[in-house]
Amino acid sequence: MHISVIGTGYVGLVTGASFAEFGLNVTCMDMDAQRIAKLEKGGVPFYEPGLAELVSKGLRENRLAFTSDIARAVDQALVIFIAVGTPARPDGSADLSYVEEVGRGIARHMTGYKVIATKSTVPVGTGERIRDVIRAHQPERCRFDMVSNPEFLREGSAIEDFLRPNRVIIGAESPEAIAIMKDLYRPLYLIETPFVITDIASAEMIKYASNAFLATKVSFINEIANVCERVGADVQVVAKGMGLDRRIGSKFLHAGPGFGGSCFPKDIGALIQTGQGVGYELEIARAAGRVNEQQRLLMVEKIRAALGGLQGKTVALLGLSFKPNTNDLREAPALMIAQRLMAQGAGLRAYDPEALEEGAKLLPGLIPCANAYDAAQGADAVVLITEWNQFRNLDLDRVKAVLRRPVFVDLRNVYEPDRMAALGFYYVSVGRAPRGPKP
Repeated sequence: MHISVIGTGYVGLVTGASFAEFGLNVTCMDMDAQRIAKLEKGGVPFYEPGLAELVSKGLRENRLAFTSDIARAVDQALVIFIAVGTPARPDGSADLSYVEEVGRGIARHMTGYKVIATKSTVPVGTGERIRDVIRAHQPERCRFDMVSNPEFLREGSAIEDFLRPNRVIIGAESPEAIAIMKDLYRPLYLIETPFVITDIASAEMIKYASNAFLATKVSFINEIANVCERVGADVQVVAKGMGLDRRIGSKFLHAGPGFGGSCFPKDIGALIQTGQGVGYELEIARAAGRVNEQQRLLMVEKIRAALGGLQGKTVALLGLSFKPNTNDLREAPALMIAQRLMAQGAGLRAYDPEALEEGAKLLPGLIPCANAYDAAQGADAVVLITEWNQFRNLDLDRVKAVLRRPVFVDLRNVYEPDRMAALGFYYVSVGRAPRGPKP
């Protein structure tokens, strides 16, 4: 079977390369000719572990192709996945202009039956909206079916998430379309992946509801952490005790500077707008977003308090990307924290394994460094913001030796407070009492 994926961003490229790994013939299409030329040579435009290897394998085995010609992509495929961006508008609603543009392009080049599946995260009702767009722009009426097939890819582990997913959601009305979609995912039957077959509206809502719930867990544990600091409790122990309850689970109960990335902030805003559109205020989702914004400000205050002020101080930032194993800086907590630190008079040195070059462009005045120890050289404090694995096993004696003052602010609770204090650090974390003598 031949499929096409329109859009070669994060979701589209992972989807295309992974379906090629399933043995399908895949064409990935994008209007950006330079990006396509790079991909045809095996060059991946962003960092995701294992993706470059998967793209190279697909090209080498002639199962993966790239084009900037939408006519070619539409003509060759039985199934066409829409995987373009749905950025947030100023009011928080999803901008569907790219999705609609793809719909018009598909319509103009259809000559026979197609299954058109949305991978992009879209509000409820978008499937019907695309159906109307396609019908309005077909030169000649061709039969097609709409499907909602939302993605649940975590940046940093997207290949694993696609090849071994928790579930596959297929929203469709046509038995023919459902059968075709199930056939695409046939390799997953061998690992007994659960399939949820439902209507389009429910499938669209599942994605938003899932992300909003996970974001709420993050904001909830951050609020608990803030109270823990004030009452002398340890949020790490509290979260463990909560997570052992199977009704709650341990995932997303890690206190820190809040969530970021391209999904949670945007999807919460879009879900709130969906509720307002039907006359209902989603108070919990709104609170989750509000707490997340507040948490970043509290992290700035935590750093300021640890240093006794920021004016004239130098801070070493470890990590800029919104999470490990990605170079994605969208809504990254580190960016907002860095901007606030500089606005209050601090100088910044920083290191990130993958996002440093782009981070330096977004943060004029930041000094990019070769590694964590270079960043700490002469700084008044180290602030660990993104928990890359290489930051979990730092040579702490070496870090202390190059710092001007032994202040370590750990916004991801990577290290043990008593150990850090024993090494001579003034150690500040999230949801736990500071340890060690304050310089």
